[in-house]
Formats: sequence, structure tokens, C-alpha cells
Amino acid sequence: MIGNTATATATEMQNNFGRYLSMVMDGIEVIVTKNGREVGRFLPRDAAVSYLTDSLTGILKEDADPDQVKEERLREKYATTD
Repeated sequence: MIGNTATATATEMQNNFGRYLSMVMDGIEVIVTKNGREVGRFLPRDAAVSYLTDSLTGILKEDADPDQVKEERLREKYATTD
């Protein structure tokens, strides 16, 4: 384990899920590997939400209304051609 991160093989994760779940609940990120390659990450909820919101920063213009943008995108996506 390095800082707030731990690494587990897929087999270790499967055999000791409760242990890794407790680690995540304590704020530790678990990197899952298979055959020596990273295949996923088990993140605490707060870190996952923060990651998602941080990745969306800058997508909307500062003066954009998120509801209006959503409505426009849905209209474009499902527009029918007559």
C-alpha cells in the first residue's frame, strides 16, 4: 500500500472482497490487477464523485444553463426528420 492506495490482484479481490471493501470505506483506493496489468480501480464514493465533477469542469460555458443545455442536446439527439 502506497499512501491512500492499495493494489490487489483480481484473485485477491475476489477471495478477500470484505477486506478490500473495508479499505475503500476507510478512504483507500484499491487498484485491481490481472496478469500484472491494471484492469480497474475500487474508489471511495467521495473520490469517485469528485473525479466525475472535476472531469466535467469546463464543458459548459460559465453562463450556460445546465437544464437548457440538456434539453437542447436531447432535442438534437432525438429529433425526427419529416
